[in-house]
This record gives sequence, C-alpha cells and structure tokens, in this order.
Amino acid sequence: MLVSIDDAGKATRLRGDPAHPVTRGFLCGKVARYLEREYAPSRLLYPMRRAGAKGEGRFTRVAWDEALDEIAARLKSIATEFGPEAILPYSYAGTMGLLNGSGMDRRFFHRLGASRLDRTICSSAGGAGLIDALGFKYGTEPEQFRHSRLIIAWGANVLGTNVHLWPFIVEARRNGARFYTIDPRRNRTGAAADKHFFINPGSDTALALGMMHVIIGEKLYDADYIAGHTTGLAELAGRVQEYPPERAAALTGIPKDEIVALAREYATTRPAAIRLNYGVQRSDRGAMAVRTVALLPALTGSWKEVGGGLQVSTSQAFHLNRAGLERADLQWRALGREARIVNMSSLGQILNHAPNGALNGALNDAGDPPVKALVVYNSNPAAIAPNQNAVRRGLQRADLFTVVLEQFQTDTADCADFVLPATTFLEHTDLYLAYGHYYLQLARPALAPPGETRSNVEVFRALAQRMGFDDACFGDSDDDMIRTLLDSEHPFVRGITLEELERDQFVRLRVAPNGDPFLPFSNGGFGTPSGKCEFHAESIEYTPPVESRFGDESLRARFPLELISPKHDDSMNSTFGNRPENDAATATVHIEAADAAARGITTGDQVRVFNDRGACLLRAQLDGVVRRGVVCVPSVRWASMAADGHSVNALTSERLTDKGGGPTFFSCLVQVEKSGD
Repeated sequence: MLVSIDDAGKATRLRGDPAHPVTRGFLCGKVARYLEREYAPSRLLYPMRRAGAKGEGRFTRVAWDEALDEIAARLKSIATEFGPEAILPYSYAGTMGLLNGSGMDRRFFHRLGASRLDRTICSSAGGAGLIDALGFKYGTEPEQFRHSRLIIAWGANVLGTNVHLWPFIVEARRNGARFYTIDPRRNRTGAAADKHFFINPGSDTALALGMMHVIIGEKLYDADYIAGHTTGLAELAGRVQEYPPERAAALTGIPKDEIVALAREYATTRPAAIRLNYGVQRSDRGAMAVRTVALLPALTGSWKEVGGGLQVSTSQAFHLNRAGLERADLQWRALGREARIVNMSSLGQILNHAPNGALNGALNDAGDPPVKALVVYNSNPAAIAPNQNAVRRGLQRADLFTVVLEQFQTDTADCADFVLPATTFLEHTDLYLAYGHYYLQLARPALAPPGETRSNVEVFRALAQRMGFDDACFGDSDDDMIRTLLDSEHPFVRGITLEELERDQFVRLRVAPNGDPFLPFSNGGFGTPSGKCEFHAESIEYTPPVESRFGDESLRARFPLELISPKHDDSMNSTFGNRPENDAATATVHIEAADAAARGITTGDQVRVFNDRGACLLRAQLDGVVRRGVVCVPSVRWASMAADGHSVNALTSERLTDKGGGPTFFSCLVQVEKSGD
C-alpha cells in the first residue's frame, strides 16, 4: 500500500485497495494522527472576519452564511462602482487539482467579469522556451530514465523537487549510467552526482551554445536525424562560432576543458537524457535558456532512443476539456468581451496603483480600474511574490477588500478582511494532471473535512448563488466536472472514463499503444509549421542578466553578490513555512568561505542581506554549496516568522523574463554584511 506522488511531491491517491475498510481505516488513521499531531493546533477551522488593522492578523469568528453574504455584497458593490475588472483573483498551485484550482473558481470569476490572472509565477518562461524549441510541452517519460547511459540534471534538484524520478536514476546508475548535475548550488542532488558543474546564475544559454560549438565543430551530431527532422543547421553552425569553449567558460565559470568533455560525452553516449527544470528560467533570459538547452537532443538525435531526449514539462499531453471546465465564454455574458489580463508577477505594482502603461509586462493595462478587491486561494502572495515590500504595502491598503481561502493563517491571511477555512487535498475530490509524468490521477477524500472547512468548489458555488448567477454550470457536482474534463477527442485522452479512474486511481494517457515507451519526437512530429525542430539560429543569443556579475556595472559595484533562492527541500514554495524546522532552514544564507572571510563572517553569524529594494536578517552558513560570488537563501520563508519581518523576496525584483512574463527571482544582486545579534 503506497501513496501516489504527483510531480510537485504531493500525495494524491491511496494505492492498493483504498476502498477496503481495513486498508482505508489503517491508512486514514495514520494520516489523521499525523495531521492532528503536526497541523491541528494551527489549522483554520472556521470563517473569520478581521478585527484589527490589516497585517496584524487579529480576527473574530463568523458564521459561513454571514461571511458569504457580506463577501458577495462587497463584490457586487465594487463591481457596480468600479466595474467588475476591479476584482482580481490570485491563485496558483497550493492545490494542483483541476476542480479546486481551475474549476468552479474560473467559472465564478468569468461570470463575474473579473480581471483574468496571468499565472506566471512558476513556469511560464520555461514553457514559452520549450514551445519555441519543440512546439509542444512534451518530454521523456520518467520511466525511460532507467535506460539512460548518461543523465544530466540541469537546474534540477531531483531529490528535493522531483522525487518520483529519482528511483529511475538510481536504477540507471546501478546499470552503469553516469549522473551529472549543473547548478549554481551543489544541493543534495549535486552531492549525490558523479560530477557537479557549478555554473554562474543565468548563464545556461552560454553553456548550451558552447556545447553546440563542440558538437557541430567535431561533427558529433546525428546527420540523419538532422536531415530528416530539423531545419537551420547551417545557420546554427554559424551562430555557435561566436561561442567557443573559451568564451563559454568565461561566461559560465565552468572550465573550458570541462565544457569540451561534457559536450563530447553527451553527444557520443547513447542514450543520454537531460532533466531540465525551472530554476534555469527564473532569469532575465530564462525562455532563451530553456529553448537553447532543449535544442540539444535534436542536434544529437537522442529523441530517437528510449532513455534519450529531455524533460522540462509533460503538461501539454493532458489534452483535457479545460474549456468546458473553466467556461471562459461566461465573460461575454458579464462584459460582452474578454476581461483584461493581469500578470501575477507584477502584483506589487498592480496593488500600488501603477499608472497606465507602467506595469512592467502586465498583458493589459491594469491601472484602470485599479484593483479594489482581491480573492486569494491556493497561494500566499505576501511570501511568494517578488518585491515583497511593495506587495505587502498593497495588501495593507485600507481600500482593498481581500478574501483569503486557506488552511493556515499565512502572511497573506494576516492582511485579509475575511479568511475562509479550506480543505486540503486529502479532504476533497479532485482530478490531477502532471507536468513530470503521463498519468492522470483521481483523488477521493481520504479524511473527513475538519471543523467547518469547505473545498474551493463549494465556496465558489455558494458565492455564485449569492451573486445571482443562474447558469447551469454552477450546479455541477464534482463528478460532473470530472466528466466534462474527460470529454475530449484528443487521442491521448479519448476513452478515459471516470469509472476507469475509480477502479485504477491513476491511468496512463494514451500516448503510446500497448504500454510502449512514448517517444514524442522520434520521427519528427514537432509542433512547428514544418513539423521539424526549427533551430532559428538568427534569434539565438546570450545576454547576461542585468543583475549579474556581467550585468549592470553600477549595480554590481554596490551589490557584488548574485543571490539565488531555490526551493527548500522540505517545503513546497511557502507551504509548511509555519513549521519551526522549515523556518530555520529558510532563515539561512549560504555563502562561500572567501566571500565570508572578506566580510568577517563565520558560520552562525547573523547577517544582513540587502539591496535597493529591501533587506532581511539571516544566519550565515559556510558549507561549500555555492562558489565565490554567489549566495543562496532557500525559499520561501514567511516574513511573519522573522524577527525583522522580512524574507528573501524583499530583495527580488518585478523585472520580467524575456518571454512568458515570468519573474526573475534568480537575477538578483545583493550585499551581505555582519549584523549585531
């Protein structure tokens, strides 16, 4: 009996026979006791209304009907006075279930005519880069990594954020495969690798181009695959002449000889697989980085082989009926048009009334009307959004009506007018797709909802009723919505039924017959106009991030250290940030010994990390996980847990990526100084 793990590391379904009373009683009892011990003391169990100033976190209990009536009345009033686009939903992946993450909530906000949220905070730049390279967000199945002879985890902390892939890497290594990591930080995965390559933050494009220089120059590419399934090799050969290994070494910090050896080994080892993850794309040119790395398997022809290719995301293979679930057509009933789109990565500017045209990449101008109501669910923007000080100023606006659906009293909840207690994924029905495998998963409640908690589906259905929305879709049950999602004619999904999911709990997409390995690009089939991998070398280039060692010289003179803030292994973004052990880990800055010595810093010292946007107090750790010029702060700490009330996102900017409108968390210059205890 196991717990099925999705790509974010969440348990989504009890395997074996969870319907059997002995099985269910044993497992649910263990889960219940664990939750009671770990989380019950701080779990939100009933609705609350703000009793103090915003940010103080003082609330009084209120009945559900009273809370929902008042919330609906306030939303109606704001929509009447300012227009419904003055209302902004803010959500991401606090639950990755489709019903509670993009189901009844999307229907509600579309029917209301609220602003649409461009959900860019995590993977949008990487997705744009992958589409540029391949035309589809498909990739190598995790099961195939067991057949690889060389595996490169590029910006991928597999042991921390991709645990379901690790057993296949272990199996491959037992069979003689080599395993390398490329990352500015040597994390647990890097420590377990055969070789770790320290790379300067944001320089991944330069490394990929340097490798291509070697592969093309030494004719190590697959000529047959190139001829049949790609276009633009000659132009690419010309472009990579600008990136000889010497230049790539200077830009990346990886020695020239190591770049040459890596390129040769990658091109001549068959099969070879790359696990590229999202840290690479959290930089100014993040989409370009993903695009360039994703071209390597086409150059070597490794897409042909079981255990070859590359994985960034598999999410586009889930060709579910999202349109039927989300009902974007309801906007037309509310507005007679589509609602404006607001970029979630620009929340600080948006909440602080950025003037027209000054929103740094929000897809439509969000300054008119200003945002007057914010409904937050599945997210904690006070912790996870960039430019934290601006976000918190906006959340504390007296004229901003804020509703938060949560399991715990987060930093964002502290600023709410109403906090509504939400169920966890263990306590409601949902359907889960993935971005790191090809299995569709059904989850039924393993536990009864505690206290007065309600699912997001229930809350938005109740609000729709109070708003007077009479559309039939608001009466859909959970199973109705699941059947809508499965109503797809795409061959990857066609024929999968709710009954099959009930029986098996998880079902592999119909990506290949008879359980055969899925080789998405073995015979071309790229999602491009030509059906080939189009290199488009004329648009490939490397520009160092503004905030980097080779970026803005005036900034670097004042803030000489490059800050990265990768996910803490025992959290999921800000989830579990209220646990003392997680808070301690995210209250640490890892600094290289020579950088620390130059500042009189030793392990355990309290230090101040700062730039023009803000500062936070952390404890120094000298442990060799970063090299000189780089500091690392695991994210994301709750600022309310810090004595100074700040965390690492007080330092990050709202500058956006080259494509996809994503945040540039890992392009951030800072200074570090010793601070008195």
